[in-house]
Amino acid sequence: MKLYEIGEFGLIKKISRTPKRKEVFVGIGDDAAVIKVGEEFILYTTDMMVEGDHFRTEWHPPEKIGRKAMASNISDIAAMGGMPEYALVSIALRSDMEVEFVESLYKGMYDVADRYGVDIIGGDTTHGSLMVINVAVTGRTDKGHLTLRSGAKTGDYILVSAPLGGSRAGLELLKRGYKEPKAPIEKHLDPGCRMDIARDVALFASAMIDVSDGLASEVRHICEESGIGAIIERERIPLDRETMKAGKILDMDPYDFALHGGEDYELLFTVPEENLNKVRRYGTVVGRIVDKDMGVRIENGEIMDLKGGYEHFIE
Repeated sequence: MKLYEIGEFGLIKKISRTPKRKEVFVGIGDDAAVIKVGEEFILYTTDMMVEGDHFRTEWHPPEKIGRKAMASNISDIAAMGGMPEYALVSIALRSDMEVEFVESLYKGMYDVADRYGVDIIGGDTTHGSLMVINVAVTGRTDKGHLTLRSGAKTGDYILVSAPLGGSRAGLELLKRGYKEPKAPIEKHLDPGCRMDIARDVALFASAMIDVSDGLASEVRHICEESGIGAIIERERIPLDRETMKAGKILDMDPYDFALHGGEDYELLFTVPEENLNKVRRYGTVVGRIVDKDMGVRIENGEIMDLKGGYEHFIE
């Protein structure tokens, strides 16, 4: 069996096992692992970026590579309703790289780490034929803020924190040599994260996840972990003007950028009806949670199955 036959998530299922330590509150299957220590919850997450896949040095300035590497991990902590604290950075570098490039790369990581109160306290450095960056971030939260993928209930509303698809639109523009419109390109190069609203949303959300692999994929993750179904209303998915403009330039459907693109690092969250007004200022309603037997579907004139977003190993 080849990896492309089962994909990233099929592989994870094959290699995962149930944790043995009783303090493990959440293991594999969420944005971060959760360890219960007394009345607190310690969060652990890690994410890897590979040259030629997640970034290309010909168009990605080193400082923004570093910013993206750190922000993508802090986004996972945000999606759990946590506060980030410490980071470990392991990096493989090509021997012919300039020292100044690496210094700029770390400047980007330190800029984002400083913004969110994170200390980089260690890691590892080695060489390789491709540049690879792996960042691991720890954080903590409390029972009132901890928000998992598994808490969604039938009848909940599904919201996203901001327009989606910008990062994928930017990537497609860069691949084809376009320099305009600038907003989607900048969204891909320096996506940021939503630590600014995550803790407020977590107080009222039943489930939450960050949009790293596209809206379709993230909705499916919540449905799988919560044991429910979902219906997304395609026309309610928020797109900004520049992303729509990019779609016209590229002759591509901008809704596909949002559904299947990823690396927006916005938040997707579910809330019970009684909490909807408390979070409306933080997002846009794009659908509802339904019974599991209704599946995961999208409404676009007719209701059809919602196919997954980006997945490693599958072209």
